[in-house]
Amino acid sequence: TGSLGLDLAAAIKTTLITTRPVKIPTGVYGPVKIRGQVVGGLLLGRSSTSIMGLFVLPGVIDADYTGEIQIMAHTPFPPITIEAGQRIAQFIPLPQITRGLQPVMQDPRGDQGFGSSGVAMLTMDLHSRPKKKVKLTYAGHTVEIWGLLDTGADTSIVS
Repeated sequence: TGSLGLDLAAAIKTTLITTRPVKIPTGVYGPVKIRGQVVGGLLLGRSSTSIMGLFVLPGVIDADYTGEIQIMAHTPFPPITIEAGQRIAQFIPLPQITRGLQPVMQDPRGDQGFGSSGVAMLTMDLHSRPKKKVKLTYAGHTVEIWGLLDTGADTSIVS
């Protein structure tokens, strides 16, 4: 079919009685294999789930995860009941483009969910942001200041 994701259902009847996020078991265990290939992916809510007032928090399922896949969800309008077998999330498989990168930790993911796998693509000490000395000239006057290389803003204002 043309479906991009694989539906995931609640393994047990679950009632959310507060607005706090809960973990909903699926009974599905990793690693996830598609056509014999182990894959990781994104866990997202189904559109029909959001319409009923249940919001699935997005998550990443690593290719080497071997535990039970759980769905993190919350509702701003408790109580809400999810029936066993009710499809509430979808797994979107993704290629692992980080394969070959050296992780910070050498430990495999195993069945330890809800934490970092250790691979960091970019780290930066926020106390030593990239700065550059610039000269600003206006109406014959020049001033030198230190400025951030990239403030993340579309416009820079100097006063």
